[in-house]
Amino acid sequence: MSNAFAALPAVLHPKEEDIQMMLSARVQDGTRNSDSGMEEYIWRRRKDGLHILNIGKTWEKIMLAARVIVAIENPEDVVAISARPWGMRAVLKFAHYTGAQSIAGRFTPGTFTNQITKQFREPRLLIVTDPRTDSQAVRESSYVNIPVIAFCDSDSPLQHVDIAIPANNKGKHSIGLIYWLLAREVLRLRGSVSRTSDWDVPVDLFFHRDIEELKKTEEEQAAKMEEQAAPAPVYDEAIPDVAAGFSGVVPPAEEAEPVPVAAGGQEWAAAGESTPAAAAAEQW
Repeated sequence: MSNAFAALPAVLHPKEEDIQMMLSARVQDGTRNSDSGMEEYIWRRRKDGLHILNIGKTWEKIMLAARVIVAIENPEDVVAISARPWGMRAVLKFAHYTGAQSIAGRFTPGTFTNQITKQFREPRLLIVTDPRTDSQAVRESSYVNIPVIAFCDSDSPLQHVDIAIPANNKGKHSIGLIYWLLAREVLRLRGSVSRTSDWDVPVDLFFHRDIEELKKTEEEQAAKMEEQAAPAPVYDEAIPDVAAGFSGVVPPAEEAEPVPVAAGGQEWAAAGESTPAAAAAEQW
């Protein structure tokens, strides 16, 4: 690893964890097409036609871009732009931790050239997530001599780009990790973060999150909270006495009516004569 980063001082060499994070986020994955200006940043081409970028040059360009950002005295003179949805959250977080400005979403034409617009700005440095998607901002920066730092894929155009960071600018994990590494190096050069200890900000905060995924996680958390809040069934309780609500006095049973007996101690049926009820029915 030391031979690959011989151009950098030993302090700026990456750790093994940094390289593993870049590989896990697929920073090295390019596209099937390539631009002539990006040939020096392409390491090889796979059998399926996908270009693989050189991670060593990606790290060198991140260190160079961080030193350029730190050279700007006022952090608010740095503007980070991302029209691609995957980079909007990363741009906002980068601006939050470094003190820069951010433009997430559609770039209004004339922001750098037309002084009448409400969002008119005069930055000294521009950071672009994709020079193809953010082409309007790159073009206007060339009119007013604003240097541009751009995340460039294997097929990205390098026109009006001063510092190209070769990286996968189409994956949400890759974009978030590059902005996280850039923000961490800027804070280290400023002295806000020590190199001996890890940055307490997790890289997950820079990743794009879909609204559907947020809704699913919220529903799962709400279901877990309901399960925890529901009382558990208790099986050791004594069975309530049903007779406890009564006075305890059982009412006497009603006596059955005596069966009429004919004279001589014989029943009406045994005597062969009709009963009084049968006689009344015959009269009807």
